[in-house]
Amino acid sequence: MDEAVNTRARLFLSGLIALVAATAATAQSLPDPTRPPANLLERSATTSAAAAPVNRAPRLQSVLIARQPGGRHVAVIDGETLRLGELYKGARVTRIEQNEVELVRGRVRQVLKLDAPSAGSTAGIARARNE
Repeated sequence: MDEAVNTRARLFLSGLIALVAATAATAQSLPDPTRPPANLLERSATTSAAAAPVNRAPRLQSVLIARQPGGRHVAVIDGETLRLGELYKGARVTRIEQNEVELVRGRVRQVLKLDAPSAGSTAGIARARNE
């Protein structure tokens, strides 16, 4: 009797495994619901390349100056961290001040000024400190 039960249990399990395997093999993968449609992706790739400015002026994003005399001076221009004397797209960083950076390319001198923070962002910081 025990042997008959074991045989039926094995037969049932093997059938169940075969059913699960067959279901998994025929199942389709679900599309990512957060992915934009393919036609939108193709259109955005072509328009972003065409809309990108070719000769856009570099943007000074941040300046970091160490407090110690002779300390490190670092500027962040278009996401690239640069130190005094380093090159940014062929222009040498010749001066780093608290609010501006000077780039020199040959005889051409360009001064990048740090963007002033907007009034809304400064107010938000002041509010957060007071709370």
